Amino acid sequence: MIKPSTKNDQLTTFLRNELSEETIKNYLYEIKKFKKHYRNPERLSYQNLMEYVELLRKNYNPQSVKRTIYAIKKYYDYLVETGKVKTNIAGNIKIKDGKENPIQLQELLTEKELQKLLEPRKERYPILEKRNQIIMSLLVNQALLVGDIERLRIEDLDLKEAKIRIQKSGITNERILELKAEQILLFYEYLNNDRELLSINQQLKTNNFLLGKLGTKTTKDDINYLISTYQKQFTKRLTSTRIRQSVIKLKLDNGENLRKVQYFTGHKHADTTEKYKETGINALQTAINQFHPMK
Repeated sequence: MIKPSTKNDQLTTFLRNELSEETIKNYLYEIKKFKKHYRNPERLSYQNLMEYVELLRKNYNPQSVKRTIYAIKKYYDYLVETGKVKTNIAGNIKIKDGKENPIQLQELLTEKELQKLLEPRKERYPILEKRNQIIMSLLVNQALLVGDIERLRIEDLDLKEAKIRIQKSGITNERILELKAEQILLFYEYLNNDRELLSINQQLKTNNFLLGKLGTKTTKDDINYLISTYQKQFTKRLTSTRIRQSVIKLKLDNGENLRKVQYFTGHKHADTTEKYKETGINALQTAINQFHPMK
C-alpha cells in the first residue's frame, strides 16, 4: 500500500476539523481531480477557476458541479491557512444552475406545532428523558442541525451567561446563541445528574455533551430516530430539516432582521436566509393566481 504524502495528511487533518469522513473522502477526490488539471493551483487566478467551472458545467450535472466547487473552496481555505496563498480566490464562486428544492410552505410547522415538540413525555428509558428534552429544545429554540447537536461539547455551554457555542461546519458558521430560561435548568440538571450516571458506563471519558444509554456520544442517527418517534402526533412529515425551516420562517415572518436570522442559523450567505422571505412572496402570488376572480 502506498503511504499518503505528508501534504495530503495535512489537508486531511484540516478537513477533519469541520467535515464528516464521507465528505472528506468526496472532497479529496474532487481536489485531486482539480490539481491534476492545474499543476500549480497556488498561482491560479479567479478567471482560471471560472474556466474550470465552465468545463465542469459542460460535463457534469449541477449538483456535482456544486460539490466540486465546495471542495475547491475548502482547498483554498487550506492554502490560506498554511500560508500558500493570501486570499481564497474561490470564495466568491457561486452558480445557480439547476432548480433548488423549494421550501414547501404548507408542510412547515406552525408555532403551536413546534411547541408541541417541547412538551414533556414518558420515555422508554427514563435516564434519557432529560437528554431527549434537550435535543428537542435545541431543534426548536436554536434551530440546530443534527450535526450541530452531535458535535456539542460540555465546554460549548455557558449556563451562567445562558449561551451556547455552535461549532462551525462545512455548511454553517460558528455562532454563539442565547439559551431560553427553561433550557438552563434542564441543562444543569442533566449535567449534574443524568449525564453523570450515563458516563459511568464508559471506560474512556468523553467531553461530548449528550450521551446515550451506554455512555457513548449521541449520534445523528440517534437524533433522527428520536424525531421519528414524534411523527404519530403529526400529519405533516416530521424531520430535523423541516423543524429548522419552520423556525427560520417564523422568525422572518415575525419581523426579525435578516442579518440577525442569518447569524442565528449560521448561514454562510445572506441569500440562503433570504429565500425564506422570497418563499412567502411566491406563496402569496400562487394564492392570488389560484383564487383570482378573473380566472
